[in-house]
Amino acid sequence: MKTSFEFFPPRTEKGKQTLHQVRQELSSINPEYFSVTFGALGTTQEATLETVLDIQKNDTVAAAPHLSCIGSKKEIIIELLDQYKAANINQLVALRGDIPSGVRDIGDFHYANELVEFVKSQYNNHFHIEVAAYPEVHPESKNRQTDLQHFADKVKAGADGAITQYFYDAEAYFKFVDEIEKLGVSIPIIPGIMPITNYTQLVRFSNMCGAKIPNWILKKLELYQDDLDSLSTFGLEVVTNLCQTLKEQGVNNFHFYSMNRSQPSLEIAKHL
Repeated sequence: MKTSFEFFPPRTEKGKQTLHQVRQELSSINPEYFSVTFGALGTTQEATLETVLDIQKNDTVAAAPHLSCIGSKKEIIIELLDQYKAANINQLVALRGDIPSGVRDIGDFHYANELVEFVKSQYNNHFHIEVAAYPEVHPESKNRQTDLQHFADKVKAGADGAITQYFYDAEAYFKFVDEIEKLGVSIPIIPGIMPITNYTQLVRFSNMCGAKIPNWILKKLELYQDDLDSLSTFGLEVVTNLCQTLKEQGVNNFHFYSMNRSQPSLEIAKHL
């Protein structure tokens, strides 16, 4: 079984120290890579670069920086990728990124497929590029068919693999994989896994990104929202069962949204 973990770049010294410890703990299960997020309009670009280079230099696990096209200019992307290439980084997660309200100039790239195509044109196959997949449809998409076509466009542009938005219904993942195969698209689709540790945070994130929380899960989380031990136990059971269902159907690669914490993801991984 293969694993990978997503981090966001810490902004404080304490946050950096915490993440360093988290990375050490997660390294114990030999993940494929650690990905590092990139804020809207590149707001965390320097912090992302610093974190990525620190991982690449000091960890036994490869770094995979996120790259967002919103707000990015071609020359800035090249400058950044040249630094990554010089550091022997060869994997990226290419995303469109969120468009902040009121922003009109979104840069040289409007969609992730344009960014993927540009990176491939400049660096050939130096970078293995992962893109985003949305089993339950991107919240801004007009409809499911349009969303599937956007995904196919990213693959045609040169994407090597994809990581899904998190989900709690395994059937959503299997349906998505079937649908893209019918479009003639065939790349590895790694399920994104979000541990459940905080009711309010999960609901907020899910509303923002369009991830669906099944009613039976939501009702239990509402019941346990002030009882963190019960919520964590229930969350571990739900997400572990989800991963086991995926694994039974042939999935052997999982990408965890760690929220810069090690234990929730490690507990799930140990049960697989």
